[in-house]
Amino acid sequence: MVSSGQLSPANRTDLSPAEIDTCALGTLPGARGWRRPILLDAELLVLVTGGHGHAELDFRSLPCRPGTLLRARPGQALRCTGAQLDATVVRWAGSALHGLDVDPDAAPTVRQLAGEDEDAVISEVAQLTEDCRRLRGVPAARGLLRHQLAVLLHRLALLGTAGADAERPEAATFRRFCREVEADYRRTRRVEDYAARLGCSVRTLTRACLAMTGRSAKQVIDERVALQASRLLAATDEPIARIGRRLGFPEPTNFGRFFTREIGTSPGAFRAAAEQPVPAARIVRPRPPAESNGGPRQA
Repeated sequence: MVSSGQLSPANRTDLSPAEIDTCALGTLPGARGWRRPILLDAELLVLVTGGHGHAELDFRSLPCRPGTLLRARPGQALRCTGAQLDATVVRWAGSALHGLDVDPDAAPTVRQLAGEDEDAVISEVAQLTEDCRRLRGVPAARGLLRHQLAVLLHRLALLGTAGADAERPEAATFRRFCREVEADYRRTRRVEDYAARLGCSVRTLTRACLAMTGRSAKQVIDERVALQASRLLAATDEPIARIGRRLGFPEPTNFGRFFTREIGTSPGAFRAAAEQPVPAARIVRPRPPAESNGGPRQA
Protein backbone atom coordinates (compact mmCIF):
# COMPACT_ATOMS: atom_id res chain seq x y z
CA MET A 1 0.00 0.00 0.00
CA VAL A 2 1.04 3.60 -0.55
CA SER A 3 1.85 5.49 2.59
CA SER A 4 -0.10 8.56 3.63
CA GLY A 5 1.66 10.45 0.87
CA GLN A 6 3.62 12.61 3.26
CA LEU A 7 7.00 12.32 1.58
CA SER A 8 9.75 14.63 2.63
CA PRO A 9 11.54 16.79 0.05
CA ALA A 10 14.60 14.64 0.63
CA ASN A 11 12.69 11.68 -0.79
CA ARG A 12 12.42 13.22 -4.24
CA THR A 13 14.60 12.24 -7.13
CA ASP A 14 16.26 14.74 -9.45
CA LEU A 15 16.85 13.60 -13.00
CA SER A 16 17.70 16.18 -15.65
CA PRO A 17 16.49 17.95 -13.38
CA ALA A 18 13.45 16.39 -11.64
CA GLU A 19 12.54 14.55 -14.82
CA ILE A 20 10.51 12.09 -12.75
CA ASP A 21 9.84 12.50 -9.05
CA THR A 22 7.25 11.93 -6.35
CA CYS A 23 6.12 14.17 -3.54
CA ALA A 24 3.23 14.80 -1.16
CA LEU A 25 0.27 16.81 -2.40
CA GLY A 26 0.69 19.28 0.43
CA THR A 27 4.16 20.31 -0.75
CA LEU A 28 2.96 21.59 -4.13
CA PRO A 29 1.68 25.04 -3.06
CA GLY A 30 4.67 25.74 -0.80
CA ALA A 31 4.48 27.79 2.37
CA ARG A 32 1.38 29.74 1.39
CA GLY A 33 -0.76 26.61 1.30
CA TRP A 34 -3.84 26.44 -0.89
CA ARG A 35 -4.87 30.05 -0.28
CA ARG A 36 -5.43 30.32 -4.02
CA PRO A 37 -4.85 28.05 -7.04
CA ILE A 38 -1.37 27.27 -8.30
CA LEU A 39 -0.31 27.00 -11.93
CA LEU A 40 1.25 23.62 -12.60
CA ASP A 41 4.62 23.45 -14.32
CA ALA A 42 4.80 19.66 -14.79
CA GLU A 43 2.71 16.64 -15.69
CA LEU A 44 1.00 15.16 -12.63
CA LEU A 45 -0.79 12.09 -11.38
CA VAL A 46 -2.35 12.53 -7.93
CA LEU A 47 -3.39 9.42 -6.00
CA VAL A 48 -5.44 10.24 -2.90
CA THR A 49 -4.52 7.96 0.00
CA GLY A 50 -6.36 9.54 2.92
CA GLY A 51 -8.92 12.16 3.88
CA HIS A 52 -11.91 13.63 2.07
CA GLY A 53 -12.21 16.96 0.31
CA HIS A 54 -12.24 18.56 -3.11
CA ALA A 55 -9.63 19.33 -5.73
CA GLU A 56 -10.36 22.24 -8.05
CA LEU A 57 -8.77 21.54 -11.41
CA ASP A 58 -9.25 24.47 -13.77
CA PHE A 59 -12.08 25.62 -11.49
CA ARG A 60 -13.94 22.33 -11.76
CA SER A 61 -14.64 20.91 -8.32
CA LEU A 62 -13.76 17.20 -8.05
CA PRO A 63 -14.72 15.23 -4.91
CA CYS A 64 -11.75 13.30 -3.56
CA ARG A 65 -11.46 10.36 -1.19
CA PRO A 66 -9.04 7.45 -0.85
CA GLY A 67 -8.62 5.83 -4.24
CA THR A 68 -9.36 8.98 -6.26
CA LEU A 69 -6.88 9.46 -9.09
CA LEU A 70 -6.40 12.82 -10.83
CA ARG A 71 -4.48 13.56 -14.02
CA ALA A 72 -3.29 17.16 -14.35
CA ARG A 73 -1.20 18.92 -16.97
CA PRO A 74 1.24 21.84 -17.16
CA GLY A 75 -0.51 25.19 -17.18
CA GLN A 76 -3.63 23.98 -15.40
CA ALA A 77 -4.80 25.64 -12.18
CA LEU A 78 -5.02 23.38 -9.13
CA ARG A 79 -6.27 23.99 -5.61
CA CYS A 80 -7.42 21.68 -2.84
CA THR A 81 -10.30 22.66 -0.54
CA GLY A 82 -12.16 21.18 2.36
CA ALA A 83 -10.64 18.62 4.66
CA GLN A 84 -6.96 17.80 4.51
CA LEU A 85 -6.15 15.36 1.73
CA ASP A 86 -3.20 12.99 1.87
CA ALA A 87 -2.03 12.07 -1.60
CA THR A 88 1.03 10.88 -3.46
CA VAL A 89 1.95 12.97 -6.48
CA VAL A 90 3.85 11.49 -9.41
CA ARG A 91 5.39 14.35 -11.34
CA TRP A 92 7.33 14.29 -14.59
CA ALA A 93 8.65 16.48 -17.38
CA GLY A 94 7.47 15.91 -20.92
CA SER A 95 10.91 14.69 -21.90
CA ALA A 96 10.63 11.75 -19.51
CA LEU A 97 8.54 9.74 -21.98
CA HIS A 98 10.38 10.70 -25.15
CA GLY A 99 10.82 7.68 -27.39
CA LEU A 100 8.39 5.48 -25.45
CA ASP A 101 5.19 4.19 -27.01
CA VAL A 102 2.79 5.70 -24.49
CA ASP A 103 0.11 8.40 -24.71
CA PRO A 104 -0.05 10.26 -21.38
CA ASP A 105 -3.20 12.05 -22.52
CA ALA A 106 -5.09 8.74 -22.69
CA ALA A 107 -5.28 8.60 -18.89
CA PRO A 108 -8.65 9.82 -17.55
CA THR A 109 -8.72 13.23 -15.88
CA VAL A 110 -10.43 11.82 -12.79
CA ARG A 111 -11.16 8.25 -11.77
CA GLN A 112 -12.36 6.65 -8.57
CA LEU A 113 -10.35 3.44 -8.39
CA ALA A 114 -11.77 0.27 -6.87
CA GLY A 115 -11.04 -3.44 -6.61
CA GLU A 116 -8.19 -4.93 -8.61
CA ASP A 117 -7.64 -1.71 -10.55
CA GLU A 118 -7.05 0.19 -7.32
CA ASP A 119 -4.69 -2.48 -5.99
CA ALA A 120 -2.64 -2.49 -9.19
CA VAL A 121 -2.33 1.31 -9.40
CA ILE A 122 -1.47 1.60 -5.71
CA SER A 123 1.22 -1.05 -6.12
CA GLU A 124 2.78 0.65 -9.13
CA VAL A 125 2.70 4.11 -7.55
CA ALA A 126 4.24 2.68 -4.37
CA GLN A 127 7.04 1.01 -6.32
CA LEU A 128 7.75 4.16 -8.32
CA THR A 129 7.80 6.20 -5.11
CA GLU A 130 10.19 3.77 -3.44
CA ASP A 131 12.53 3.65 -6.45
CA CYS A 132 12.58 7.43 -6.69
CA ARG A 133 13.65 7.49 -3.05
CA ARG A 134 16.24 4.69 -3.21
CA LEU A 135 17.76 5.52 -6.58
CA ARG A 136 18.02 9.27 -6.20
CA GLY A 137 20.93 10.53 -8.26
CA VAL A 138 21.75 7.15 -9.84
CA PRO A 139 22.13 7.74 -13.62
CA ALA A 140 21.30 4.14 -14.49
CA ALA A 141 17.92 4.50 -12.75
CA ARG A 142 16.56 6.80 -15.44
CA GLY A 143 15.52 3.95 -17.75
CA LEU A 144 13.83 2.06 -14.92
CA LEU A 145 11.81 5.07 -13.75
CA ARG A 146 10.79 5.97 -17.31
CA HIS A 147 9.48 2.48 -17.97
CA GLN A 148 7.70 2.30 -14.61
CA LEU A 149 5.94 5.55 -15.44
CA ALA A 150 5.05 4.26 -18.91
CA VAL A 151 3.56 1.07 -17.46
CA LEU A 152 1.50 3.10 -15.00
CA LEU A 153 0.17 5.36 -17.77
CA HIS A 154 -0.62 2.38 -19.99
CA ARG A 155 -2.65 0.86 -17.16
CA LEU A 156 -4.53 4.10 -16.60
CA ALA A 157 -5.29 4.40 -20.31
CA LEU A 158 -6.96 1.00 -20.14
CA LEU A 159 -9.22 2.26 -17.35
CA GLY A 160 -10.74 4.87 -19.64
CA THR A 161 -13.79 3.63 -21.48
CA ALA A 162 -13.86 4.21 -25.21
CA GLY A 163 -16.96 6.32 -25.66
CA ALA A 164 -19.04 6.67 -28.78
CA ASP A 165 -17.46 10.04 -29.51
CA ALA A 166 -14.14 8.36 -30.35
CA GLU A 167 -15.82 6.69 -33.33
CA ARG A 168 -17.66 9.73 -34.62
CA PRO A 169 -16.35 11.18 -37.89
CA GLU A 170 -16.23 14.66 -36.35
CA ALA A 171 -13.86 13.56 -33.57
CA ALA A 172 -10.65 13.72 -35.62
CA THR A 173 -11.49 17.18 -36.96
CA PHE A 174 -12.32 18.39 -33.49
CA ARG A 175 -9.04 17.09 -32.04
CA ARG A 176 -7.03 18.77 -34.79
CA PHE A 177 -8.93 22.00 -34.22
CA CYS A 178 -8.26 21.87 -30.46
CA ARG A 179 -4.54 21.36 -31.05
CA GLU A 180 -4.43 24.41 -33.30
CA VAL A 181 -6.42 26.49 -30.80
CA GLU A 182 -4.06 25.45 -28.02
CA ALA A 183 -1.07 26.55 -30.08
CA ASP A 184 -2.47 29.90 -31.25
CA TYR A 185 -5.36 31.14 -29.11
CA ARG A 186 -3.23 34.03 -27.84
CA ARG A 187 -2.82 35.37 -31.37
CA THR A 188 -6.20 34.85 -33.01
CA ARG A 189 -9.77 34.06 -32.07
CA ARG A 190 -11.01 33.97 -35.67
CA VAL A 191 -12.52 30.65 -36.75
CA GLU A 192 -11.53 31.49 -40.33
CA ASP A 193 -7.84 31.42 -39.42
CA TYR A 194 -8.10 27.92 -37.96
CA ALA A 195 -10.20 26.64 -40.84
CA ALA A 196 -7.60 27.87 -43.34
CA ARG A 197 -4.81 26.25 -41.37
CA LEU A 198 -6.66 22.92 -41.25
CA GLY A 199 -7.71 23.07 -44.88
CA CYS A 200 -11.43 22.93 -44.19
CA SER A 201 -14.40 25.27 -44.08
CA VAL A 202 -15.74 27.23 -41.13
CA ARG A 203 -18.92 25.19 -41.47
CA THR A 204 -16.96 21.95 -41.08
CA LEU A 205 -15.29 23.17 -37.89
CA THR A 206 -18.56 24.42 -36.47
CA ARG A 207 -20.27 21.12 -37.28
CA ALA A 208 -17.49 19.16 -35.56
CA CYS A 209 -17.58 21.36 -32.45
CA LEU A 210 -21.36 21.20 -32.19
CA ALA A 211 -21.28 17.43 -32.54
CA MET A 212 -18.59 16.97 -29.86
CA THR A 213 -19.47 19.72 -27.37
CA GLY A 214 -22.79 21.30 -28.28
CA ARG A 215 -20.95 24.61 -28.76
CA SER A 216 -19.80 26.44 -31.85
CA ALA A 217 -16.18 26.70 -32.97
CA LYS A 218 -16.10 30.36 -31.92
CA GLN A 219 -17.40 29.45 -28.47
CA VAL A 220 -14.71 26.78 -28.10
CA ILE A 221 -12.02 29.35 -28.93
CA ASP A 222 -13.43 32.01 -26.62
CA GLU A 223 -13.79 29.52 -23.77
CA ARG A 224 -10.14 28.55 -24.12
CA VAL A 225 -9.10 32.21 -23.92
CA ALA A 226 -11.38 32.76 -20.92
CA LEU A 227 -9.93 29.69 -19.21
CA GLN A 228 -6.39 31.00 -19.59
CA ALA A 229 -7.45 34.40 -18.32
CA SER A 230 -9.07 32.72 -15.31
CA ARG A 231 -5.91 30.75 -14.58
CA LEU A 232 -3.71 33.84 -14.66
CA LEU A 233 -6.12 35.96 -12.63
CA ALA A 234 -6.56 33.33 -9.93
CA ALA A 235 -3.01 32.00 -9.62
CA THR A 236 -0.77 35.01 -10.33
CA ASP A 237 -0.36 38.65 -9.33
CA GLU A 238 0.13 39.77 -12.92
CA PRO A 239 -1.70 43.06 -13.60
CA ILE A 240 -5.06 42.58 -15.25
CA ALA A 241 -4.21 44.84 -18.18
CA ARG A 242 -1.06 42.85 -18.90
CA ILE A 243 -3.01 39.59 -18.83
CA GLY A 244 -5.41 41.08 -21.36
CA ARG A 245 -2.56 42.13 -23.65
CA ARG A 246 -1.02 38.66 -23.46
CA LEU A 247 -4.31 37.21 -24.62
CA GLY A 248 -4.77 39.57 -27.56
CA PHE A 249 -6.69 42.48 -25.97
CA PRO A 250 -4.66 45.71 -26.31
CA GLU A 251 -7.42 47.69 -24.55
CA PRO A 252 -8.23 46.74 -20.94
CA THR A 253 -11.89 47.67 -21.43
CA ASN A 254 -12.24 45.17 -24.28
CA PHE A 255 -10.67 42.46 -22.14
CA GLY A 256 -12.98 43.31 -19.24
CA ARG A 257 -16.07 43.10 -21.44
CA PHE A 258 -14.93 39.80 -22.97
CA PHE A 259 -14.17 38.22 -19.60
CA THR A 260 -17.41 39.41 -18.01
CA ARG A 261 -19.40 38.05 -20.94
CA GLU A 262 -17.71 34.65 -20.77
CA ILE A 263 -17.43 34.16 -17.00
CA GLY A 264 -20.22 36.33 -15.64
CA THR A 265 -18.08 38.56 -13.44
CA SER A 266 -15.35 41.14 -13.93
CA PRO A 267 -11.64 40.19 -13.93
CA GLY A 268 -11.09 42.04 -10.65
CA ALA A 269 -14.00 40.37 -8.92
CA PHE A 270 -12.93 36.95 -10.18
CA ARG A 271 -9.41 37.47 -8.82
CA ALA A 272 -10.73 38.59 -5.43
CA ALA A 273 -13.07 35.59 -5.20
CA ALA A 274 -10.26 33.17 -6.07
CA GLU A 275 -8.34 34.27 -2.97
CA GLN A 276 -11.20 33.33 -0.65
CA PRO A 277 -11.50 29.73 0.63
CA VAL A 278 -15.17 29.53 -0.33
CA PRO A 279 -17.11 26.27 -0.52
CA ALA A 280 -16.89 24.54 -3.88
CA ALA A 281 -20.55 25.18 -4.64
CA ARG A 282 -20.00 28.94 -4.49
CA ILE A 283 -16.95 29.13 -6.71
CA VAL A 284 -17.36 31.28 -9.82
CA ARG A 285 -15.86 29.14 -12.54
CA PRO A 286 -15.61 29.22 -16.31
CA ARG A 287 -17.22 26.46 -18.29
CA PRO A 288 -14.34 24.07 -19.03
CA PRO A 289 -13.82 23.73 -22.77
CA ALA A 290 -14.18 20.22 -24.11
CA GLU A 291 -10.46 20.27 -24.68
CA SER A 292 -7.97 22.76 -23.30
CA ASN A 293 -4.74 20.90 -23.93
CA GLY A 294 -4.98 18.70 -26.97
CA GLY A 295 -8.00 16.43 -27.48
CA PRO A 296 -11.28 15.28 -25.96
CA ARG A 297 -10.77 13.41 -22.72
CA GLN A 298 -13.03 11.21 -20.74
CA ALA A 299 -13.21 10.72 -17.02
